[in-house]
Amino acid sequence: MIHFSKYKLLTVLVFVGLLSSCKKEFLELNPPTSLTPDQALGTEADLLVALRGAYAGLRGVDFYGRTIPILGDIMADNSYQHSLNTNRYTLYNNYTFNTTDGNALGIWNTGYTVILRANNVINAPVPTSAKVDQYKGEAYAVRALAYFTLIRYFARPYTDNPAGLGVPISLTYNADAKPPRSTVAEVYALILDDLTKAYALMTTFTNSSQFSKYAARALQAKVYLTMGDKTNAKTAALDVINNGGFTSLTAANHATYWASGLIRTDKLETLFEVSSDAVANLAFDALSYIYSQAGNYGDLVVSDDFYATFDAADIRKALYPVVPRPANPPGAAIPTVNKYPVITGDYSDTKVLRLSEMYLIAAEASLPASEPDALTYINYITTRRSAPAIASTGTQLLEDVLAERRRELAFEGDRYMDLMRLKRDVVRSTNYPAAARNIPYSNFRRILPIPQTELDANENIRTQQNPGF
Repeated sequence: MIHFSKYKLLTVLVFVGLLSSCKKEFLELNPPTSLTPDQALGTEADLLVALRGAYAGLRGVDFYGRTIPILGDIMADNSYQHSLNTNRYTLYNNYTFNTTDGNALGIWNTGYTVILRANNVINAPVPTSAKVDQYKGEAYAVRALAYFTLIRYFARPYTDNPAGLGVPISLTYNADAKPPRSTVAEVYALILDDLTKAYALMTTFTNSSQFSKYAARALQAKVYLTMGDKTNAKTAALDVINNGGFTSLTAANHATYWASGLIRTDKLETLFEVSSDAVANLAFDALSYIYSQAGNYGDLVVSDDFYATFDAADIRKALYPVVPRPANPPGAAIPTVNKYPVITGDYSDTKVLRLSEMYLIAAEASLPASEPDALTYINYITTRRSAPAIASTGTQLLEDVLAERRRELAFEGDRYMDLMRLKRDVVRSTNYPAAARNIPYSNFRRILPIPQTELDANENIRTQQNPGF
């Protein structure tokens, strides 16, 4: 089995059962704790409730609620832990995490809980209809995102060794199952298959907090780029750009876009985000609090070398105000993160997929075959950020595209994943501890350990720990 899930999965089934227990036959014939997913999810309305549960799972503190976007920058070279801190993510700032690390366990547990909830929607024997197809399509996309997240953090990249150990695949509810780790290639094949089904099934755009047809296509573009499949990555990205009906950020609306905590219904920029509204949020554990200097924490701040990459006129620079921190000498100030400024009411959401990234993917995927295409797509972004146009060629053009990607997607969890898929060393500034400034790609801590509790419970995975832990 996936260890953590035996009890959590049963809890989920109890919850789903209770949702349907008002039906007379269930009350008379089946105690709520005995309901199977097939019994609990029998109508369109049941599927919608279960799907909302899957989305809620994405908001877990160690998933897209906070930890996933945090690790994507602190394990790289964009953010660091300030000397005044609450001891959150210290082990990742210092690269000293181990098999009992709570954040790694939280990612594993939450990821598989989301997968369980998505599986229940996907496998429910509800007669097909437009709404059922939409709900199942969204569930396929949610499951793909969960597996994509797990495989990128707990396994070496596809570009390293597709035959290497990935993560366990679980597609049906079985509390006693003890699956071994599937290969990286098998997990990516599942992700792509899920996204193909999601793209085919979905027809409705509701808002930015729910997957839509072109959000699934955008995730597919990102998956293909991660696999090093530039041809398919570019095709998928251009499908979103040309056919999705979304509009991109401009210099005029950039500041107000990031200042808002509301989900979007206008198809401006956000393809998919994990919502933290006024009712369903993580309070002090929300992503915005770990960055905001107006909140309780503000632990994580901007590295000096990253801040220095912004041109003076670049409008994105305003997202990183230089302000004092209490631990600094009087008058001292440092660059801080204000990309998630809303800490009351509808909190700032976690951006997962944006239209601007599709242009960045199209630019990178155009190289080396078509430098003119790459320049067209990358300068679509620079011109809308008041940043200098890129005019380089050859290997320098690729570096410039990657640097622009770093600036545009900073603090959205992408920087570390880019260094991983490109198999590059992490080279950090003097903001970081001396022992954690150069982390070669070969370092065993470039991926997370399989949690010790999982190894203890599942003999089929016990000998499959990541090397070095």
